[in-house]
Amino acid sequence: MRKRILTGDRPTGKLHLGHYVGSLLNRTKLQDDYETYVLIADVQALTDNFNTPEKVRQNVLEVAMDNLSVGVDPNKSNIYIQSLIPEVAELTVFYSNLVTISRLQRNPTVKTEIAQKKALFGEDGGSVTYGFLGYPVSQAADITAFNADLVPVGEDQLPLIEQCREIVRKFNSLYGNVLKEPQALVGEVARLKGLDGNTKMGKSLGNAIYLSDTDDETYEKIRNAVTDPKKIRKDDPADPYICMVGYYHSIFSKPEYEQVCEECKAGKRGCVDCKKQLAKNINSELAQIREKRRYYEQHQSEVKDILAQGTKNARIITSQTLRNVKEAMKIDYFK
Repeated sequence: MRKRILTGDRPTGKLHLGHYVGSLLNRTKLQDDYETYVLIADVQALTDNFNTPEKVRQNVLEVAMDNLSVGVDPNKSNIYIQSLIPEVAELTVFYSNLVTISRLQRNPTVKTEIAQKKALFGEDGGSVTYGFLGYPVSQAADITAFNADLVPVGEDQLPLIEQCREIVRKFNSLYGNVLKEPQALVGEVARLKGLDGNTKMGKSLGNAIYLSDTDDETYEKIRNAVTDPKKIRKDDPADPYICMVGYYHSIFSKPEYEQVCEECKAGKRGCVDCKKQLAKNINSELAQIREKRRYYEQHQSEVKDILAQGTKNARIITSQTLRNVKEAMKIDYFK
């Protein structure tokens, strides 16, 4: 049997370059060799969008189209909707007894997201619901429902994978060797920085280039990217290593990167031309993705059929896992 991958995204908005280099590229590369399940985590998205469910509903389709556009093949991978997998909800309840509140509060990913909420919305934005605090448990249920061997994620998700591994070890120590302990796989770029210099590109931070952006939108965002503040005139030498344009060149302009840095340091490269070159390279890389996305935007019924079939296939796996878990916990009363 092939090993299994579980990966996915929260539908809180369209996917961006951070998702692309962090996990989407890995999905497309690995789907030929692994049995692949791609989760659209709408339940987890509701933990901080419970008052705008229509936003989550629309973004389910947006995230599905982004995955299909980058090359996730529905003939090789199953894209499914989290809320339509009731077994995950049951597993979440069972696992919640294996994790303390203090452990959830120490999770670095959760702590970071709470801090971001406070920075954006003040202290009231830091109010934490039970669902938000507990979403690492829900994510553990997602992964173990498929007994996934490998979980392609961005670097910021690593603490959540480790918490999942802890839950697996705790469950198996109590009830027998039922669940598989997953391994994380981080993309070539572990965490893509935002255009504003933030350590993470994020939808809520307003510093992202989306896969679905137009060429002009991409250039406009790059035009406003943070650069070396000491470079005032075109011919001033600058430090490309503290410039976000230089940083993005290192990822999307690899053949030219050394030349970019040398010219920048020597004052032979103006920021306007440098930004235009970067925008051209990014737009070139995303051109086929954007063309494919336009197809799916015009054929959304096809996208819904793909989601329905992927969800149906997913339930075959998760229902068997739940039966195994209930048997191990001695709560399979009428088997």
